[in-house]
Amino acid sequence: MNPTHTQAPIPLRTLAQVVRSKNAGPTLLTLDLFFNDGPAYERAAASAALRPDAVAALYGVAPQAVQRFLLPQLHAIKFSLPRALCAGTPGDGDLYGAQQHAPLLELML
Repeated sequence: MNPTHTQAPIPLRTLAQVVRSKNAGPTLLTLDLFFNDGPAYERAAASAALRPDAVAALYGVAPQAVQRFLLPQLHAIKFSLPRALCAGTPGDGDLYGAQQHAPLLELML
């Protein structure tokens, strides 16, 4: 990407083919982002909105608790972070972690 060329912000949901979440055990959450092509993936991977510290702020967890995995060969980005509550405990409204991706959908990249 040409650094002198500025692109208009676009919502993540427009760039990503798949945005999903799921449990990675009872105390961890996985966020998966899959993109249609290399340019969409590169734009997302370079975006400040998808840095680990930004995702940590979005989910209310400590920045050092968020791990980001860049998978360029798959055009995918994966995050791992702690769940707010252990799956299945009182107050947990999403036993499988399947609805936790929603805050990502409107992120502007």
